[in-house]
Amino acid sequence: MKLTGAAATRFFAKPEPNRAGLLIFGADAMRVALKRQEVIAALIGPEGEAEMRLTRISGGDVRKDAALVDDAMRAQGFFPGPRVAFVDEAGDGAAPALKAALAGWAEGDAMLVVTAGSLGKSSALRKAFEDHPNAYSAGIYDDPPSREEIEAVLAKSGLKEIGRDAMTDLLALARDLDPGDFRQTVEKIALYKFRDSTPLGPADVAACAPVTIEADVDDVLHAVAESKAPEVGTLVRRLEGQGVNPVTLSIAAMRHFRTLHTAASAPGGPAEGIARMRPPVFGPRRERMLRQAQSWGMHRLETALGILTDTDLTLRSASRAPAMAVMERALIRLAMLNRR
Repeated sequence: MKLTGAAATRFFAKPEPNRAGLLIFGADAMRVALKRQEVIAALIGPEGEAEMRLTRISGGDVRKDAALVDDAMRAQGFFPGPRVAFVDEAGDGAAPALKAALAGWAEGDAMLVVTAGSLGKSSALRKAFEDHPNAYSAGIYDDPPSREEIEAVLAKSGLKEIGRDAMTDLLALARDLDPGDFRQTVEKIALYKFRDSTPLGPADVAACAPVTIEADVDDVLHAVAESKAPEVGTLVRRLEGQGVNPVTLSIAAMRHFRTLHTAASAPGGPAEGIARMRPPVFGPRRERMLRQAQSWGMHRLETALGILTDTDLTLRSASRAPAMAVMERALIRLAMLNRR
């Protein structure tokens, strides 16, 4: 039988121990591995492997010796409790042996859990599980995780009190990070909130989310976007002293103002544009950039992008003008552009 959507999420979190088998397949090995880990842990518990209630078999070994799976499913261990026979990286070549093992399954045998890569609809391995009345086949695709899946990850990490804005940020994070990276980020947030009973807020998510731009660079970009011209020169000097080169600053400024332009030109307004941004903008930084986009407006931002493009061309040309001075002049010009 096929297992999809919310039913698959519930089964991975709380599997039915009386099922004969489960096939988990997909192109993303990390996503498949995470689901496999989740379902096996739910079946045998944290001590299951130490109590030898988990038998691992590679797909290649199954093709060489078909009896391995059958023996693993029927072997009785010393410790009581559910057992799992896990076959990793199986393919259609192992389908006959796995189909025979499923056909011979009886109450009290171990559950057969199999992982595989991409499998087409005509795959013999898929058919072996989908055609069995007491086994499941679950395809893991690159779709963003559902809200139910995200809430399960959060609950597992001990995060329960979550504000609405923080959940919005987490949903955006889950769409843009690999599943493994998202889980690590959630664990980091859980440690960050350890013994903190206040609800999770956007600032907490922003503090733990992966960062792509240095905070010092952000300081000068926000000063420019908020028309704080007197602060620009000091911040540029500080960045220069830290070794930030003019081209890096130019690229960061272009990225920042393109983000503002995308937000300002969204059909539903800047708030809609910021919400759809990829990569997402988090927490207080999102609110700050939203105010900047509303203040500048689409047409003035187009002028700003033109100034930055000209500056970037100058920096990359054979001009003898001091590069950082050229960049500083452009930033001050931008800061003065939006003064009202």
